Amino acid sequence: MTVTLVAAVARNGVIGRDGGIPWKLPGEQARFKAITMGHVLVMGRRTYESIGRPLPGRTTVVVSRRPDWQPPGGRPHGVRVATSVELALRLAAEIDDQVYVAGGALVYADCLPHTDELLISWVDAEPDGDTFFPSVDWSDWAETDRKQHDGWAVARYVRATHTEGYKGSHGDQV
Repeated sequence: MTVTLVAAVARNGVIGRDGGIPWKLPGEQARFKAITMGHVLVMGRRTYESIGRPLPGRTTVVVSRRPDWQPPGGRPHGVRVATSVELALRLAAEIDDQVYVAGGALVYADCLPHTDELLISWVDAEPDGDTFFPSVDWSDWAETDRKQHDGWAVARYVRATHTEGYKGSHGDQV
């Protein structure tokens, strides 16, 4: 199983504000969709609730401390609930060998030790926010690819111990 953490991070570390994303980046959400389509997403309950529905074409594992949690109207097909990141990753591995972590901050922090790749959209802005990307020891990671876009750049990082001969889970798509 390959665990890839996918995030959009502003220069000041902001990843969210008031349960939403404080920017619009042309092409960034389409890139996220293309990369994650057909795979499993792991996300926290608040992130799921901010989206408001399961994302089409993907199975979602929601991390919630409440094992009986379900969205209003009941749990949709393709949505599972796990009470910890470790359980979420085990459930995800039963479904697919490609697992994508989609937030929020606590889930990112708890998943970092289990993560093989980081796909970070670096946002060229410093918006106000109330949710921040967790601290990362960048000496553990090697940048393997970067593509510049208008107002943002996307970079792929792999654990420094995995860089020799590393093919990545996404081919050339960043």
